[in-house]
Amino acid sequence: MLVRQKLTKNQIITVNALIVIDVHAKDVVAKLADEGIDDVNAFEWISQLRYYWEKDDCYVKCVQTNFPYGYEYLGNSLRLVITPLTDKCYMTLMGALNLNLGGAPAGPAGTGKTESTKDLAKALAKQCVVFNCSDGMDHLMVAKFFKGLTSAGAWACFDEFNRINIEVLSVIAQQLLILFRAKANNDPEIIFEESLIKMKPTFCVFITMNPGYAGRTELPDNLKALFRPVAMMVPDYALIGEIMLYSFGFLTGRDLARKMVTTFKLSSEQLSSQDHYDYGMRAVRSVINAAGLLKRAMPDMDESQLLLRALRDVNVPKFLKDDLPLFENIMLDLFPGVQKPEANYGGLFDALKKSCAHFNLQPADIFIMKIIQLYDTIQVRHGLMLVGPTGAGKTCNYKVLQYGMSSLAGQDNFTKVFVDCLNPKSITMDQMYGFVDPQTTEWQDGVLAKLVVECTKDASADLHWVYFDGPVDALWIENMNTVLDDNKKLCLNSGQIITLTSRMTMMFEVEDLSVASPATVSRCGMVYMEPASLTLAPLVKSWLNAIPPRVRESKSIVDKLQDLFDKYLEDGCYFLRKNLPEPVKTVDNNIAQSIQRIIDCYLAPYVETEIKKIQPDEIKNLDSMINQLFFFAFVWAVGVTTTLDGRMKFDKWVRQNVLANLGFAFPEDKLVYDF
Repeated sequence: MLVRQKLTKNQIITVNALIVIDVHAKDVVAKLADEGIDDVNAFEWISQLRYYWEKDDCYVKCVQTNFPYGYEYLGNSLRLVITPLTDKCYMTLMGALNLNLGGAPAGPAGTGKTESTKDLAKALAKQCVVFNCSDGMDHLMVAKFFKGLTSAGAWACFDEFNRINIEVLSVIAQQLLILFRAKANNDPEIIFEESLIKMKPTFCVFITMNPGYAGRTELPDNLKALFRPVAMMVPDYALIGEIMLYSFGFLTGRDLARKMVTTFKLSSEQLSSQDHYDYGMRAVRSVINAAGLLKRAMPDMDESQLLLRALRDVNVPKFLKDDLPLFENIMLDLFPGVQKPEANYGGLFDALKKSCAHFNLQPADIFIMKIIQLYDTIQVRHGLMLVGPTGAGKTCNYKVLQYGMSSLAGQDNFTKVFVDCLNPKSITMDQMYGFVDPQTTEWQDGVLAKLVVECTKDASADLHWVYFDGPVDALWIENMNTVLDDNKKLCLNSGQIITLTSRMTMMFEVEDLSVASPATVSRCGMVYMEPASLTLAPLVKSWLNAIPPRVRESKSIVDKLQDLFDKYLEDGCYFLRKNLPEPVKTVDNNIAQSIQRIIDCYLAPYVETEIKKIQPDEIKNLDSMINQLFFFAFVWAVGVTTTLDGRMKFDKWVRQNVLANLGFAFPEDKLVYDF
């Protein structure tokens, strides 16, 4: 009952952590009782993490390992749900500690490698420094890391360790061999890399690896020998979902968790396969977190309704329009008769419509829906991607939302939003993340590092979106893996670690994720936008609003242009897609904008200035030429995208479908391009 009451944020985290720990303890005791275990030396008992007070100190035991409790204050944070997989991981890592070796969890993205290591450190009250490795790391930087860790007796978890260059890995193996040997000999001090350092026996190094992804290397044998490997495969989603839902105050956590897991299973089987689809552990966590937020906001609502809305809010934004009906059918089968609760967005809808008017955009229902989906995704993910072809409205989406939220600052918990935008492929990796100057050997901060530092310095309640407008590939974005997961830390090759604040969001605008690794895809929320859903009508409407005022005053011209676009634009694009080859692929929005820009060239002389006035006769003259202008722009905008053979086909279609309707008599022996 306590978790359903009005609590502060810190109290909620504490209660959630206590529930997660107690549910696991209850399950262990129930398992021991069911199997009739009555011997303190039984493996089922000694394989669990146990706490004993011996020799006036606290020790943590697991199988043969006896590790001193660290008493390190690690802050108020959630605990990891313990599953059979994490039990196995804990046993292996504790065994590694006993043998004075490191631990090496390896497996696909989203299986809990880093989180398991961090949670074991939390259980032993030891500080664990998580660092995201990159191919820019050298042995000098790693040596500095080791010096600090051994002196403090702390742990390090090197994420994506096999991204380091093979030459550097060989040197790291020699460094670790020296440190582990000194640890085994209980040396109080050692000479390491020309420095005299303290050696505390609780020091340890853990590494995590994603096998087979782009940019990964195989570990050398002398390094493998220093780590105990543990394979991390798919965890028990149902068990994790059940316990986490209980911790958020759900009464029917077990049934809801099964439905949630079945939803992801059916979606992965029945929906199309896309690069930006992910149904792994991080997607499950996002749904649970969304359901928890809804439970806190509406504690008395039917729990099936809350989970249904959480599943929709997290998953619908990333689906293609053809997959949406299939997902809706899955929802109907699993939640029969359950109505989706209506969300209360305060004055956001009105603010978005005013924002659309400010940017001369049309508040089409599908566009507003996508903006709301982006807003919902921001609530549960601090890393997200706007995915879709050129012209789908990705940039307009975030700009409208930013303007709308900023205009509501001070109302309904809304605050101002600041966007820092950069193109990651316009600069080198060194310029982006920072580098060591070869002349002075001093560290030079990169553009991203400075941006993030500036955002973290802001102590106000304002939101900061760091926006990456450019293609995503496995080279530059892998350095941000610890930024996008629960660690929320930017790790630089200088050894500096910048922690993101809760008011920061990392956003990416990409066309596709064909070259991104699963590790990246699983870490980000997805909002997919496709031009086909938006249609071309809003583009035409916005363009008509932006033509010269004197031309716009002529209702006849505006109506003619609207009619011409309605009649021929979509039909012409359809014919192009079905029948004409394109050396360079285009999208329909691009064709529409090309037509509009060509016409704009002929409307430019009708812009009035202080010294130039447009006469009514000039407008009448333009009115009489509108059909010819549109025909010229239409033919060239569509025709230039195809080949010579394609133009011949298009010529025939234009004669049959456009010329006859517009009343043009064109010689048979000439191409329409000679117009």
